[in-house]
Amino acid sequence: MKEVIIYTDGACSGNPGPGGWGAVLLYGEHRKELTGSERQTTNNRMELTAAIESMRRLKQSCRVKLHTDSAYMVNCFKQRWYVNWEKNGWKNSRKEPVENQDLWKQLLEQVRRHEVEFIKVKGHSDVELNNRCDELARGAIPKN
Repeated sequence: MKEVIIYTDGACSGNPGPGGWGAVLLYGEHRKELTGSERQTTNNRMELTAAIESMRRLKQSCRVKLHTDSAYMVNCFKQRWYVNWEKNGWKNSRKEPVENQDLWKQLLEQVRRHEVEFIKVKGHSDVELNNRCDELARGAIPKN
């Protein structure tokens, strides 16, 4: 199984507001940068979208090390929140609909296609590729 290293980040101008996402994919000597945006979104949606879109680009099942500064995403998988969400019909512990469930379902589809390890990085620190993803995400935010 090929091993791919992915760094992702999302950004929003206002929350909600216009947003962007960025990702850097590394495989051997290869490096690919991805970006995208939405006119009206949230930071969490952009974080999730970055992970989804980066894994969608992989042509086959891979071992993925996904680096993100999103505690929301890392905690979901490390603490297995999604197990109860699915079991409870996509309701959270307060019996309310899970926010962003459309994106969580897409992300779960990608996680089940690959072997994914989520790695939490400190945002806005000295992690070079996380900083690059932040630049990509902020640069993708639509202007008016």
